[in-house]
Amino acid sequence: MPSSVQVHRIHPTTTTTTTTTTVNNHKQPSTTTIWRVPSSINIPEDLNHHHTHAVGPHQCSSAVVQTIAAPIAAVWSVVRRFDKPQVYKHFLKSCHVILGDGDVGTLREVHVVSGLPAGSSTERLEILDDDRHVMSFSVVGGDHRLNNYRSVTTLHASPTCDGSTVVVESYVVDVPPENTKEETCVFVDTIVRCNLISLKQIAESK
Repeated sequence: MPSSVQVHRIHPTTTTTTTTTTVNNHKQPSTTTIWRVPSSINIPEDLNHHHTHAVGPHQCSSAVVQTIAAPIAAVWSVVRRFDKPQVYKHFLKSCHVILGDGDVGTLREVHVVSGLPAGSSTERLEILDDDRHVMSFSVVGGDHRLNNYRSVTTLHASPTCDGSTVVVESYVVDVPPENTKEETCVFVDTIVRCNLISLKQIAESK
């Protein structure tokens, strides 16, 4: 029997540090928050550091978890396709690789379906680890509102459901001037949540 949908917002643990920057010969303190997934979320130690983000004062970070009743190999075969994110990310209309051959540093340009506050996004592959099942990309250009967006997705075996996979996707992004951190996180969480539910449906049907 397929597992029920298990998607929820992670409430992180944070540590705040203050650094000093120089602007026009004047030293000004800036606050950076270290965002971590809480220990109550069971993530293997070798993957946990991937979901630790340095979050600036005008940024927000969050994560979504999805359990999928399918083996890691089936789920990873979909997630790792940097050239075809539209297979499970239904908000994307098309994707074209504009530089690289699928290794770290590859650039893709994705086009968003109509009706969303975006047109296109240029994204760089930051991590692709087939052994540990880690993928990360950052947004480096395009017509959208998610400036300085970086996403990390990890897969690991479910500790409670044999043959199932736990997907954790976390991100950090700038908060647009007209929005609050909470509004921005709700918007991005909704997109990530929909993507992971779609991923679940595809992987479980393989």
